[in-house]
Amino acid sequence: MAKHLILVLTEPSQDQEQAFNDYYEQIHLDEVLSTTGWQSAQRFQLVDEAGESCPLPYLAAYTVDTDHPEEILRTLNETRPNRQQSDALNRRTGRAWVFKAIGPLHEA
Repeated sequence: MAKHLILVLTEPSQDQEQAFNDYYEQIHLDEVLSTTGWQSAQRFQLVDEAGESCPLPYLAAYTVDTDHPEEILRTLNETRPNRQQSDALNRRTGRAWVFKAIGPLHEA
């Protein structure tokens, strides 16, 4: 099976940053993993940039091993009713991308 990286950019709803961060870290990541079967999840916050501006300040990175990458986002969407939703997450602006690993992991 091939390793895939799912990158999701998000932002909180207006005046909901603390609730957004609490929801994402305490509930959402674990629910995504348990409902999708993906292997791992980790959040990041934008702290600097070069070149074109990043459109949203928060990134969630998920990993999944699969031979069927076309099912990754479909699985995320189909399992959404099984997860708690929060108005603190601005769902209108969220974006997601799926990348396939094409080389080995390099480590220092």
